[in-house]
Amino acid sequence: MLRTIGKRLLLLIPTLFGLTVLLFFWVRALPGGPAAALLGERATPEAIERINEAYGFNRPLPEQYITWLGRLLQGDFGNSIETRRPVLEEFANRFPATVELAVMALIIAVGIGIPLGYWAARHHGRLIDHISVAGSLVGITIPVFFLAFILKWIFAVQLGWLPSTGRQDRGVDATHVTGFYVLDGLLTGELDASLNAIVHLLLPAIALATIPLAIIVRITRASVLEVVNADYVRTGRAKGIAQSTIRNRFVLRNAMLPVVTTIGLQAGLLISGAVLTETVFAFPGIGAFLAGAIFARDFPVLQGFVLFIALSYALINLLVDISYSFIDPRVRIQ
Repeated sequence: MLRTIGKRLLLLIPTLFGLTVLLFFWVRALPGGPAAALLGERATPEAIERINEAYGFNRPLPEQYITWLGRLLQGDFGNSIETRRPVLEEFANRFPATVELAVMALIIAVGIGIPLGYWAARHHGRLIDHISVAGSLVGITIPVFFLAFILKWIFAVQLGWLPSTGRQDRGVDATHVTGFYVLDGLLTGELDASLNAIVHLLLPAIALATIPLAIIVRITRASVLEVVNADYVRTGRAKGIAQSTIRNRFVLRNAMLPVVTTIGLQAGLLISGAVLTETVFAFPGIGAFLAGAIFARDFPVLQGFVLFIALSYALINLLVDISYSFIDPRVRIQ
């Protein structure tokens, strides 16, 4: 297993290397060059020349790329144009917030999606099945930002049940150790701080989880229906094997492979899709910071975010591949 993990990690090297090449030349291909993109309306020939000289954009492209790649390997992603602080430091400050939001959304999507999809498959053609299918279609078609505004207006503005912004109430006296507010409260014994952080996560997490939830419901339903009609399931029933054994060992376990793959893909999308959700709820994560960087044309931040998302996808897919051998003994990672 460790040898397999090592091989998969080595395969990430050419993938990330190719991504750096594409990313580097994409930034340099911006209209007018990166200097004009940075200056915007203030782009005069003199100002562009100063930016090119300051950032080395007037050097040969291979030399620029080697210099930039060398800095990446040393953990230097450059400085944000807006804040003048290192990009890696900005990401480190906001990374825990986005991870907490993505994990909460994934818990909601998986915790509801798999049981609902399985229940719909067990009652195929009945009312619960039709409701789940229709609900999943609605969940996929509603834009995340629109649902976020609706949830915020109903539960925060009109009813006042849940907070509409931030990660914790300002009056909460919390000790922050790791930057993960829920985890910090558990580690320090400040359970009220953890609960307050969870309450702040609910609305944005529900909005963010809607599309993954709908997809997981549909994939689970389709996968279970396919397995239920398999020959080995009918054989097990004919031999008088208990229904609970058939459901747990025959149906669920064999139906989980496509579901796990879907969960892995959606987990990566949750991180990249947090931009709109965090913006609506003024949630201080990577997404909200990236939204400001897009408008400000802060290309060092954009480059860092793309690399971060690519690495996240790669690691999540690695975990998905490893989980296959535990879910289904027939599938072994070679």
